[in-house]
Amino acid sequence: MESAHPFRQHAEAVISRIAPWRLLPPLLAVCLGLWGLERGGSMWRDESVTWQVAHRPLGQIVELLGRVDAVHGLYYLLMHGVFEAWEGGLWALRLPSVAATALAAAGVAAIAHRLVGERAALLAGCAYAVLPPVQMYAQEGRSYALVAAAVVWATYLMLRERWAAYAAVLLLGCWLHEFAALALLAHAFTAWRSRGWRWSAAAVVALLVPLAVVSARQAEQQLGWLGRPSWQDWAAYAVVGAAALLLARGAPGDLVRVALPLVLLPPGLLMVISLLNPWYVDRYVLYALAGLALLAGARLATARGWWPWLLAGALLVAFGFWSVWLRTPESRKDDALAVAAAVRERARPGDAVVFMPARRREWLLSSPEVYGELRDVALDRTPEASHSLQGTELSPERIRAALPASPRVIALLDPAGQPLDPYPREAVKREELAARFDLCSTTEVRGARIAVYARPGTCP
Repeated sequence: MESAHPFRQHAEAVISRIAPWRLLPPLLAVCLGLWGLERGGSMWRDESVTWQVAHRPLGQIVELLGRVDAVHGLYYLLMHGVFEAWEGGLWALRLPSVAATALAAAGVAAIAHRLVGERAALLAGCAYAVLPPVQMYAQEGRSYALVAAAVVWATYLMLRERWAAYAAVLLLGCWLHEFAALALLAHAFTAWRSRGWRWSAAAVVALLVPLAVVSARQAEQQLGWLGRPSWQDWAAYAVVGAAALLLARGAPGDLVRVALPLVLLPPGLLMVISLLNPWYVDRYVLYALAGLALLAGARLATARGWWPWLLAGALLVAFGFWSVWLRTPESRKDDALAVAAAVRERARPGDAVVFMPARRREWLLSSPEVYGELRDVALDRTPEASHSLQGTELSPERIRAALPASPRVIALLDPAGQPLDPYPREAVKREELAARFDLCSTTEVRGARIAVYARPGTCP
């Protein structure tokens, strides 16, 4: 027992030397990330893509990336390794994002400590952790939290002038999602005079070219669903930008030169580009919020009087309600697991299933025990066989011939009011169901409709 004392004393000494600004931000991020991690047992369609792609054999993943989704390729390979090591369900799907968010919060604190001090470091790191969009993607099985962590730590390495490490970490972020390269524009405001930064930036761009070339060929298929930024997107950008400009007033100049470009430039440039080529989604530049957290932490660290803290408290209360909502299935566009459960309740042996549009096949691909019991009458080649995300479908003529042979059809559709795909295959599905079947029931599920059709006169 005596021999344990020196070890315990050493551990206590190490713990006592850990400053609160190092420990509390990542700890807060972990606690928020684990809170309600399963989100009521829900999984929306983007996470479903991660799930089913990551569960494919390694060779099939590589073949898929040559055709589509190369921009997410490194993330899929990472998640493939996670599921190989631990088949942990929704926890395995989302824990990498929780860990990445904790790492990003620690990085924000480290930047603030270097530029301002310990008090600002603690406040900035915690501010990042509590921002609702950060909490949202901390609990999502997609790459955005990992990209944010890479950009944040690349920013810190830039300040330390560790150029080889800077290039490696930022390149990792870019290969997780290539729009991380927009952080180079923000970093240029701080480090453009440094020859080390210029060489590092050139190396990142050069080594990103292979991914950019492949993903550019896939851009129409990958981003064709996007429209130009909405007025809500511009309004959100204006609010965040105005808040950043207000917080920057009176903040240390070195911090402003790092934080303000990070807040404004990546999302602003992507939105302007999207007026010509619609590429903007706010999660693609989630890392920009690190700049807002830096400014907020620095401002609170030097706050005088009661009103800044009153405002911060009011925001925390609002964020609390937002945070509760983010941990519900209703916070996402749809719920693939709820769709699968509803289909399971309605399906009978021998039923056919048809997806309208075909890309909604994703709702069942992550629930093979449900999908496998149905006949996918429009399917030509499976996702694995076709090296695609949702498989390929029969020609319109073959779909027209196959559908009437089914006594009952379960159709999975977008919510009412969504635009109908004009493609011939989708038109044939609608026409055949309307002409040859009776609509027995329609059930609304989060972000989806499940319609049951039967031959005339056979609805229960």
